[in-house]
Amino acid sequence: MTCRGQLGRNRSGEADPAEPVAGEPLVGGNSNAPVRVGDTVHRVAGPWTPTVHALLRHLHERGVAWVPEPLGLDDVGREVLSFLPGEVPRDPFPPYVWTDAVLVDAGQALRVFHDATRDFAREGSGWQQPVHTPTEVVCHNDFAPYNFVFNDERLTGVIDVDMASPGPRVRDLCYLAYRLVPLMAPTNSDGLPLPLEQRAARLRRLCDSYGELTPHAVLAAVPERLRELARYTDARATVLPELAEHAVRYRADADWVERNPGRLLGAA
Repeated sequence: MTCRGQLGRNRSGEADPAEPVAGEPLVGGNSNAPVRVGDTVHRVAGPWTPTVHALLRHLHERGVAWVPEPLGLDDVGREVLSFLPGEVPRDPFPPYVWTDAVLVDAGQALRVFHDATRDFAREGSGWQQPVHTPTEVVCHNDFAPYNFVFNDERLTGVIDVDMASPGPRVRDLCYLAYRLVPLMAPTNSDGLPLPLEQRAARLRRLCDSYGELTPHAVLAAVPERLRELARYTDARATVLPELAEHAVRYRADADWVERNPGRLLGAA
């Protein structure tokens, strides 16, 4: 969960959203400068915010209490969310992120998130990300370790739901697999902690923890998901040039996954 807090004043004495002067800056949120203020987080809102807040309320009503609670807007129109205490890991991830326990927790949490959204009322909704068919559930669209909250090295929360939009289950699970199995091309510099030989077993374990979707279906969805992400990242790189290299990596990984299905499925 990300956000913004107390703000500075411009020369006329009005609240100035460009001058945050209080609160603890939070890591991540490269497009919305999140700030923690006490037990809340404030960040820039958008046209999609009412829908995302309705989704968060719906999730809490369904017992999913490990996502931020929406608390409205502050006096300059920024959204306010509850703060989820714990550690949000950043790349390179600490070793515990790669444990089987986290892999299973993540798959089970994604299934709970998806199942809780099946009856979310979508009439009149507005989303930051495109809707994808079939619209089986509401996808998080960025369900990955850098949006997980950990306590005592176990997954206890999931943040940054503002990218959510309706879509197929496999769209979220294939991206989680990309980040957490991981399904990335080995290089001499990426420092991935897991040998390629373990990836097929981890993919099976992740799918088993989620249920319903097979490793073959998940793997088949990865390349287009990454190429779509690369196109999105290219557009963002016009404002944040440092993202351009991310798009290059997504395309390279998409090509590598397409070339290596047997190795990633554990085929002989």
